[in-house]
Formats: sequence, C-alpha cells, structure tokens
Amino acid sequence: MARSRVELFEQIRKDSRAEGASIRELADRHRVHRRTVRQALASAVPPPRKAYPPRPRPAIDVYAAVIDGWLLADREVPRKQRHTARRVWQRLVAEHGATVSEVTVSRYVARRRTELGLDRVEVAVPQSHLPGAEAEVDFGEFHAMIAGVLVKLWLFVLRLSCSGRAFHVALATQAQEAFLEGHVLAFEYFGAVPGRIRYDNLKPAVTRVLKGRDRVEAERFVALRSHYGFDSFFCIPGKEGAHEKGGVEGEIGRFRRNHLVPVPSVGSLAVLNQLIAGCDIVDDGRVITGRTVTVASAFAAEQPAMMPLPAEMFDPARLLTARVDNRARVCVRQNYYSVPARYASRRLPVRLSAMTVQVLDGPRVVAAHERAAGKYAEVLVLDHYLEVLKYKPGALPGATALAQARAAGAFTASHQRYWDAARRARGDAAGTRALIEVLLGHRALPAAALTAAMDKAVASAALDPQSVLIDARRLAGGPVAAVIPIGALARYDRPAPVLDGYDALLTGRVR
Repeated sequence: MARSRVELFEQIRKDSRAEGASIRELADRHRVHRRTVRQALASAVPPPRKAYPPRPRPAIDVYAAVIDGWLLADREVPRKQRHTARRVWQRLVAEHGATVSEVTVSRYVARRRTELGLDRVEVAVPQSHLPGAEAEVDFGEFHAMIAGVLVKLWLFVLRLSCSGRAFHVALATQAQEAFLEGHVLAFEYFGAVPGRIRYDNLKPAVTRVLKGRDRVEAERFVALRSHYGFDSFFCIPGKEGAHEKGGVEGEIGRFRRNHLVPVPSVGSLAVLNQLIAGCDIVDDGRVITGRTVTVASAFAAEQPAMMPLPAEMFDPARLLTARVDNRARVCVRQNYYSVPARYASRRLPVRLSAMTVQVLDGPRVVAAHERAAGKYAEVLVLDHYLEVLKYKPGALPGATALAQARAAGAFTASHQRYWDAARRARGDAAGTRALIEVLLGHRALPAAALTAAMDKAVASAALDPQSVLIDARRLAGGPVAAVIPIGALARYDRPAPVLDGYDALLTGRVR
C-alpha cells in the first residue's frame, strides 16, 4: 500500500534514530532522493510542493474574455437564470465554433468564479438583543378560503427580537390603515412597546428612499411613532437588506408552514383571526432552537424592559367620503357596502380601518361591516332594504342581501317557513309584506323571541304579522303594547348606536 509523504518521513526518521544509517543508505533503502532524506531529518512535516507557473491553455485562452463577460453579466440577472459551466460550453460551441472540451471549460469557469468573487457567500454576524430594545415588522402573503372563495390575504407580523414572541393578524390589504392598525393591535397584545422597530421600505411608512439610511416618511406613520414613542430603523432596499430583519422573515415562513397549511377555510376574516390568535397562544409554549426556556417565559422576562402603553389608543382608521348609489351602497376601495336605503344619493363619511368599514351620519354609525377581501365584492345587510321591499315585495326572492343573510344564518329556516305559509295564505305580495313587518321587528326585539313567535304562528296558522310581534314581545318579557304600523316605521330607522370603532373591533360587535 502506498505511503503518504508524512508516513515516509516518519519511517526515515525512525531508521535514522534506531540504526544511525547514513543519508545515502537511507535514500537507497526507501528509494528516494538524498534531498528527501535531508528534508525528513530536518522536519517531520514535509515542505510544501514547489509552485510552478501556470501552464499555457491555448484551447481556452482565446475565449477567456468572452466567458468572463458572460459570468460578469450574470450578476444582473435572476439567480436561477445564470450560466452553468455546461451552458457556457454549449454557447462557445454553437456561437463561436469552439473545439474545446467541456471539462476544460468547467475547470476554467470554476476558477474564474472564485477569482471574480461571483461565488462569494454573504456572511451574517450573530447578534444579541437586549430585552425590550428591538422588534421587527413585515407582511407575508398567504391564501385562505373565505365563505367559499379563495382570496389572497396578508399576514402582519411584529416579532420581538429578544424573546422571539410574535403577534400575527390576517388583513385583507397592505394599505396604510392596515399597516398602522397592525401596530396598534400588536402593542395591545404585548401590553407594551419595544424601543426600536426594524422595517423594510414599505410604502405605508416610506414615501421616498434617499441616499444611505435616509428616508422621507409618511406623516401618518410618523404620528404613530410619535404616539407610542418608539424609534424606527429602515433596512437596505431590496434583497440585500433582507438579512437585516431575518427574525421576522423566518417567523413568517415558520408560522405559514405550521399553521396555514392546509389552506384555511372559514366563514369570515374575523373567524380566521380567532384561529390565528389561538395559534399564537400555542406558539407561546414552544422553545426556540438554542434556548432553554419557552417563548412565554422569555417574554415575561422581557416585558418589564419595554415601554408602557400610552393612556389613549392611536386611531389608525382613514376617514373618507363616499356617495351612496341608487342600490343603497357605498364603494370603498373597489368593494361595495350597503347602507339604509334612505341615504341613497347622499354623500356620507366613511371610517375605513383594516377590518371594518363604518358609514357615519354625523356622530352616528348608520352601517358597520367587516371589510371585504379582494375586489368588487358586495357586503349587503337585508335590514337596509326593508323599507324599499315594502313597496317592491317581488324583489325580495332574488335579492343579493337575502342570499347573504341566508349564508350568514341571519335569515333562518323559521323565517322561511313563516314566509312560505304567509304567501300560501295571502298571496306572494301580501305574504312578503307580512314577512317584512316581522323582519322590521328585529330592530327592537330579540331574535330568539321572534323566531319562537314565528314558529308558533306557522303551527297555529295565525299568520298576522302584528300578532307575531305581540307574541314575540310577550316572550321577550316586555310590555305588550300596540304594534307601530309599518307605514310609521318606514319613515326612518331607529337611530343606530354610536360605537367606538375599536370597541367594535376588539369586542366583535360589528353589526
């Protein structure tokens, strides 16, 4: 078996020590040059081999400039569409008539990539984060089935750098109101504010990227930062700056793989966010690789070092104005939302947040909806059209608002049974008007009481709507008084309660 050069030196040195053999004798015995024996006796480590000048490469040298040009141009193209050594060889043969072998080209390409710095790996410097000092924010894209429709949504993530605890919320948009509301909800979730937050150059925060780290920031973002007192840090634009907030980049992928696969299928965005909130609770019990405590324990130690919340909550909503069309709808960000029919052709203020759309008449909220995902969606409430349907009862069976009320469970089987019985007894128009009078009763009476009264009316064939309303009032435990005729109710709806937008958002009280 062939010996390595180190083993050869070892044997020469052993023979010399044991026998005191001469250099010539050792050279003859081990069949090496006397110079090698002298090297072995001088040092146990063989000297490095002599470097020879590079040999000429007549076959490849004539194409060196062409190949170098292709490799340098690859720096400006997508990574997956750069030249491989095989592709370089193929182009040399096809475009330049080269007769060089593929292995010669591959060796040259490998060496030149190293010399030109094209195979250089970006090295990240490990970082340590003080408690409460820093967090990172970003959006991540994902899809979900909302009420049977596949829509693209955005996952807002704010991750604390020290403890690794993160807040997630699904939003229908990346617009500024969603960006700001994500912060507000995250700070409420943590019960505190980090000292500094890292961002890439999101449009809701940055209106213009200047030289270096300088930015022209959006006024609403500056107001949010001023309200909570944190500092901001903006990463280098493009992929080069992604490593500067690698914690949240990795968190988005981890959460999406673990909690959003398979694609969630829910009835509404609010339900999806309830599921995501449950996932955050589960994640509090995980232990990040390389640590010894859970995320929840690390956060408990970090929270005292964070800044306290201000006394008042920042309002991230955007105030717009929209005209009500002849279908009693306002168009907000390419989606349509119903309002009471009496407001047709008027211009009304609209309070747009990341999750809700509220239409106002002075201080009153006259319509409140969950914000729709996607474009050209219609979000309609049947109650908004009842006064119109009194005069157009034939429009009710095909009404989009009725279909949505059925899908949401607001229009129940009891309503349908009463409607069918009333139409059989009174005819289509009169039977539909009777149902509308009962539906108007929902504005003042509990749904359970009205449902029970309708079931009783169908069973007894006493289908008069005023009798149904009187029975419902009795079942609800209220005083039994004369029912207001539908003509009087048709003048105006009862005033809608004035709801603070965040109370509605955080308590789920969205009408």
